[in-house]
Amino acid sequence: MKAVILDSDTLGSNIDLSPLSSLTEQFDCWGTTSSEDVVTRLEGATIAITNKVVIDEATMASLPELRMIAVTATGTNNIDMQGARKRGITVANVTGYGTQSVAQHTLMIMLALATQLPLYQHDVADHRWEQASSFCLQDHSTMQLAGKHLVLVGSGELGQAVAQLARAFGMRVSFSARPNAEQDDRPSLETLLPEADVVSLHCPLTSETHHLISQARLQLMKPHALLINCGRGGLIDEEAALEALRNQQLGGLGVDVLPVEPPREGHALIEALTQDPLNLIVTPHNAWIAPEARQNIVSLTAENIRRFLTEL
Repeated sequence: MKAVILDSDTLGSNIDLSPLSSLTEQFDCWGTTSSEDVVTRLEGATIAITNKVVIDEATMASLPELRMIAVTATGTNNIDMQGARKRGITVANVTGYGTQSVAQHTLMIMLALATQLPLYQHDVADHRWEQASSFCLQDHSTMQLAGKHLVLVGSGELGQAVAQLARAFGMRVSFSARPNAEQDDRPSLETLLPEADVVSLHCPLTSETHHLISQARLQLMKPHALLINCGRGGLIDEEAALEALRNQQLGGLGVDVLPVEPPREGHALIEALTQDPLNLIVTPHNAWIAPEARQNIVSLTAENIRRFLTEL
């Protein structure tokens, strides 16, 4: 039996792939794979392992021996799920692998924005501290998290982990109701936004959540409130959020995700980092990359494959 991993480079370096390579007689490992090479590299394979490489129905049709696709990520948008079902190909993804890593990253952004770190770092680099009349700089008002209200969108494993860390800082935490949910007793986002000091998004991107934080909803927020998106690009209207930040209608903005990744054509938030200093943080979708989280992906993927093999 043959298994092939098409894009092991997405898992980064210093990751032990032996839990995967030991499961089949033949294991081919490719760091990256172009769309033109997918069929050739998967020829004769029973199991395909992919993170971002697309496997569409045409590809499946060319691979009669393919029986399983193991996705080393939560999202399966790179797999033709309908085609896989039609051909009896098992598709298994992984979830919850980076909960602690992403929660930690979220708190990092929250703490940095609350202390106006981007602005103070700019001031220090601009030699303003050296020229200060006093021993410290106090030009940008900071936020003490204790006693502040954190509103979370998404109450799954990740949202709960962020809530736990926030409570350790003495924050009051509320979860909003699911958008347009018919049965959800929790307060609506419109009810919670005027009360929020920090809003953090940890929900999937769907037609219901696209631009969940819109220009209209931004106007409901306090001018000092912080907005954080470590979920999916497109959950917020980034252009509207940037405008609110520039107009001092938002206290801070931090994102780890953008609608198109990598953003080869650039993005307004990236351009803003090089312009007038703002309380703005943009990280390159790396909240999940702690070595423990990446190794956990391998372990969970191996479990999925092992389960598939026992059912053959």
